[in-house]
Amino acid sequence: MRFAPTRIYPVVPLRDGVVFPHTEPTLTFGRPLSISGIESAIRADKYLVLVSQKNKTDIPNLTDLYEVGTLCEVEQFAPMGHELLARVKGIARVRLGPINQTGPFLSATVTVINETYQESDQSVATGRQILNELKNLFDMGRPGDFPIFMKLMSGVSAAELTDQVVNLLDLKTEVKQKLLETISVEKRLDETLDLLNHEIKLLDLEKNIVSQAQAKFDKNYKEQVLRERQKTISKELEKLGSETDGMGDDTATLKKKIKTANMPDNVRKIAEKELAKLSQMSFHNPESTYIRNYLDWLCDMPWNMASKNHVALSRAARILDEDHYGLAKVKERIMEYLAVMKLRNNQKSLDKDGMTGTILCFAGPPGVGKTSLGKSIARALGRKFVRISLGGIRDEAEIRGHRRTYVGALPGRIIQGIKTAGTNNPVFMLDELDKLASDYRGDPSSALLEALDPEQNNAFSDHYLEVPFDLSQVIFIATANNLDTIPSALKDRLEVISFSGYTIDEKVKIAKNYIWSKNLKKAALPLDLQIEDSALKEIATRYTREAGVRDLERNIAKICRKIARKIAEKKKFSSGDKILQKDISKYLGPQRMPETLAETRDEIGMSTGLAWTAAGGDILFIEVAHMPGKGELQLTGQLGDVMKESAKAAFSYIRSRWDTLQLKENFYKELDIHIHVPEGAVPKDGPSAGIAIATAVISSLTDLPVRREVAMTGEITLRGRVLEIGGVKEKVIAAHRAGITTVILPKENEKDLVDLPDNVKKELKFHFVSHLDQVLKIALKLIPSAKMERVHALAPSSSG
Repeated sequence: MRFAPTRIYPVVPLRDGVVFPHTEPTLTFGRPLSISGIESAIRADKYLVLVSQKNKTDIPNLTDLYEVGTLCEVEQFAPMGHELLARVKGIARVRLGPINQTGPFLSATVTVINETYQESDQSVATGRQILNELKNLFDMGRPGDFPIFMKLMSGVSAAELTDQVVNLLDLKTEVKQKLLETISVEKRLDETLDLLNHEIKLLDLEKNIVSQAQAKFDKNYKEQVLRERQKTISKELEKLGSETDGMGDDTATLKKKIKTANMPDNVRKIAEKELAKLSQMSFHNPESTYIRNYLDWLCDMPWNMASKNHVALSRAARILDEDHYGLAKVKERIMEYLAVMKLRNNQKSLDKDGMTGTILCFAGPPGVGKTSLGKSIARALGRKFVRISLGGIRDEAEIRGHRRTYVGALPGRIIQGIKTAGTNNPVFMLDELDKLASDYRGDPSSALLEALDPEQNNAFSDHYLEVPFDLSQVIFIATANNLDTIPSALKDRLEVISFSGYTIDEKVKIAKNYIWSKNLKKAALPLDLQIEDSALKEIATRYTREAGVRDLERNIAKICRKIARKIAEKKKFSSGDKILQKDISKYLGPQRMPETLAETRDEIGMSTGLAWTAAGGDILFIEVAHMPGKGELQLTGQLGDVMKESAKAAFSYIRSRWDTLQLKENFYKELDIHIHVPEGAVPKDGPSAGIAIATAVISSLTDLPVRREVAMTGEITLRGRVLEIGGVKEKVIAAHRAGITTVILPKENEKDLVDLPDNVKKELKFHFVSHLDQVLKIALKLIPSAKMERVHALAPSSSG
């Protein structure tokens, strides 16, 4: 033995790996500290100590090195640029003493460790088993140094066998260092056999995975095979990255969702067919995304998920009264609707007509509670509520969905709403039905025909889903402001429930019982803050002019915000204070509306008519002026064709009654008559202003003023007959709101007074007429004159 068992040797640290005795590894050294140590050994007797580091620091000290290393001999070496390539031979295990760090390299006094080995049958058998398992390892395709394998099979010592085999295995540095520090050869034999068996099991498991993946292998599934291998081979996972993760899991998830979606058989077959198509596609195929989205929609639809019907009429009536004030006729019709539903549920007599076979349409001005009433119905029934706004929709695909061939295709609004609800029987509100439009992309109202037809909607077909969906259990409720713009075919499927504007008293009660407390909560104000009724009436009459209560609510919200600011700024304000009528101008500024819209004095050539609009009823003034001319009749104020015809009919009637009115026979040839309806920017049409136009023209020609407190509505014929008109309730409420005290209506409209609020009927005086002569008797302020003797003799009116 050429080396001394105890002496000072150069020490070269290894950042990774362990060198064992009996092995001859080739190593690359790059640190100046390591290269200096090897060069020193070469200049001396070529002996040095290789010891592993506990960490990967560049300049290690004693605490960074293990205590046991390997004495080695440098057999060959070759400089390679800034590095040094060296082949070393492991000689013996050594224990390091104090390390000297003062020179260009590390050195230490080391002591050779003597191994212990007592040969026995057990140790011999273990050695043979190690050789057998090593042979199995190589037979399984494990790469290794074949000459070393042949040397071991030819026979070596037990100590060399353990060192060589452990060196062949791919183990962590900590595990190898533990075996290096094990002095007992018998113990090393046992541990080496355990490690060898573990390596064989891992290799066998890897071969099984590869074999299973190979059985599935197809040229279109290369990515999927690699993904299977990723689950067990970490190095392959790093190489492939995460781009292909999840496809297999995603397909399995979709398959499970299809099974649990409770689809009808015909839909399930289509879903399974699409899933089979998806399973044959590459993950990067763009169509796979479309199919996956389509299957998600099919699985997420509530095919058989329904809310339980809780049709308790007493509860429903209580909820309707809690949420809405007034609307007695509307609530009565809704209760009838729910009663029919209850009986059908009890008798289990649902048929192809669906729940009730009726589609309700709430029609009326904005802000009267149409949409909120739909929410109350849903709450009363314990069903989900879905609302879609149809305003401005021009594309049929918004209702029926887009074909799946289009990029970004989606189902229509109806199917989307059903999915959002999560049940197949929600209360579904189609808001602003009258605002639908059409263009070159189709007519959305035509697409609604199937959905709203009880005879067809049990198999509604959306262009995206392309499978029938049962809408017969859905309660559809539409809302509209103006029924005239709804196509007749669609209107024929609706049962219209009309909403009228609120009276001032109703607005005050709604504001007091609902709006005030609601806005106190929104503004985080004390709930005991009060506002007197006169203050609410002040807001309703002097700051708003509407059929509903939206503007009223906006003004109340403004007051609450100003109060909240006072409290936030710690200004003087008591939670027990009460908002009085005189305080309103402080919060809302000067009054914006006159107390009444009626004229302040009787005028010649001006009458007050009543009109119906989409926003409720309104009053309009008819102004007439005559001047010398050539018999021309001029009409201004953006009048529609029907209203122009009414004006011409009224003028023809006046010409035919020239003698009764004490006019010259050919008066019209010497005069030009100008009829104007103010607010010229607003289009006006309809026949109901006929008697108002005739009255104003007669007033102008006879110089008799029209009573300012009188408003009228009715169609006129060439014979002076007054015909029935519509929208009586809205028109009368508008007259009451404007401060009118007397209303002239056609005789046939007397029946419509039953729908008016009691306080309106009590505060207004009604005259029901069948001829214009009766209108003139009531509306004109007669001045004693010989000229008007025959006007005095006109037939008396019928009043109520």
